[in-house]
Amino acid sequence: MASQREGDYLIHFLLVPLMSQSHLIPFVDLAKLLAGRGHTATILLTPRNAIRLLPSVAAKESLADSNSKIQFLVLPFPGKEAGLPDGCENMDSLPSPDFISKFFDASNLLQGPLEDWLDAADPRPNCLICDICLPWTADLGLRFNLPRIVFHGISCFTLLCSHKLKKLKVMGKLPQAADNTEPFQVPDLPDEISFTMAQMPELQLSADKKDGGVLDRFKAAEMTADGVIVNTFEELESGYVKGYRGVVKRLWCIGPVSICNTNGVGIHRGNESSIDESLCLEWLDSRSPGSVLYVCFGSICRHILATQLLELAIGLESSGCSFIWVIKKDPEVYSRELESWLREEKYEERVAGRGLIIKGWAPQVLILSHHAVGGFMSHCGWNSILEGAAAGVPMITWPMFAEQFYNEKLVVQVNQTGVGVGVERCMTWGKEEEIGVLVRRDAVKLAIERLMGGGGEGEERRRKACEMGELAKGAVEEGGSSYKNMSLMIHHVRTLLNGIDRSGR
Repeated sequence: MASQREGDYLIHFLLVPLMSQSHLIPFVDLAKLLAGRGHTATILLTPRNAIRLLPSVAAKESLADSNSKIQFLVLPFPGKEAGLPDGCENMDSLPSPDFISKFFDASNLLQGPLEDWLDAADPRPNCLICDICLPWTADLGLRFNLPRIVFHGISCFTLLCSHKLKKLKVMGKLPQAADNTEPFQVPDLPDEISFTMAQMPELQLSADKKDGGVLDRFKAAEMTADGVIVNTFEELESGYVKGYRGVVKRLWCIGPVSICNTNGVGIHRGNESSIDESLCLEWLDSRSPGSVLYVCFGSICRHILATQLLELAIGLESSGCSFIWVIKKDPEVYSRELESWLREEKYEERVAGRGLIIKGWAPQVLILSHHAVGGFMSHCGWNSILEGAAAGVPMITWPMFAEQFYNEKLVVQVNQTGVGVGVERCMTWGKEEEIGVLVRRDAVKLAIERLMGGGGEGEERRRKACEMGELAKGAVEEGGSSYKNMSLMIHHVRTLLNGIDRSGR
């Protein structure tokens, strides 16, 4: 019904994500939303990623059934050609940071095979939705005369802050030392926002001669796109959405896209859970409403020192709070050290009455949506921020790298739905031993007590988080802001396909 109201014909979208779990998951959710409107969404994947993501689509015929609205286009990942080890098709499988640049080289080598596929495709997709991290897709749009939409899996807050900071850098008004811990303010924002250079890996990257042009290429591809979609919702960061609309040609906020998984399909989010969902729910059902803290860091935050995880473990125990703690299994050296400590100290036995430890992958959306969960300790990856916001759960923020310090500011300072654990500098993959422990057990305990405890401050934080959850759900419902923005994006693509208004604002 929705598709009939939006125009005369349906669109075939080709979705081109970066092969990283935090990028792939929202692309799959976006495909579900487009398919729900009657459109066809073909997702470019590599063999191993297709196997991982197939259960989250829950249509086992999707690889072969030409009538399915969600199609997988599976192309070999040219990892060997770029110098990657066998089997590395996803960023979370890279053995060390030394392979990151080679991974992007391999991602860029997908351009040729994808062009060959488009040359032969009949019918050919008639619109591209491309990851911001794949600027070569701009060439595809030009060569095949296809509308091209850029997809951002980060917040408008991050995008606007980055835009302002880039201007400061060009003018030479940023501190020079990468480890500088003196705060500086980002100008011309709706709120007074300050950072330190020690928290800003993006600015350190752009200062590196080897990688200096990467962000510039991303920005150039964004500015030449026919529009930008962002996995956020306007009510979450209204002032920053408005600010970034003044930067790009067109902007549509269509999130949180994860809410499309409310029927249970896609709860694995591209990985098999390491615990039976029914056992997890049974454990949660035995807890009082709002009493459980869920602790989980992201798919590429697995390189955390065992000594840091020990501080977290002791802080969790001493807080007296019920918790679910998700522990990633690798790298092997850290896992082995942590496992040895857990076993020798009989930690799991000590917390058995109130702590559930999941080793591996957890059904995060399922857990966060349970009424027993009253807090979420997170690395502040944007997918996790949105999933927590959609569940109406307040957060303890533990940013590590990338845009995560931006996200912490949005949660703690702007929306006041979280408490910071006190991280003062970013963690650098490959330099964990050199950096050492960043958060001590007492800081962990204090943050938990502030978030989960009573008192006016805690109650107000929970109220705001609950309100944000209702706003998130309302945004994606028919008539909501994200629903309307999706309709506007689809309408604009149709306008472009009809040969009208290919340029301008």
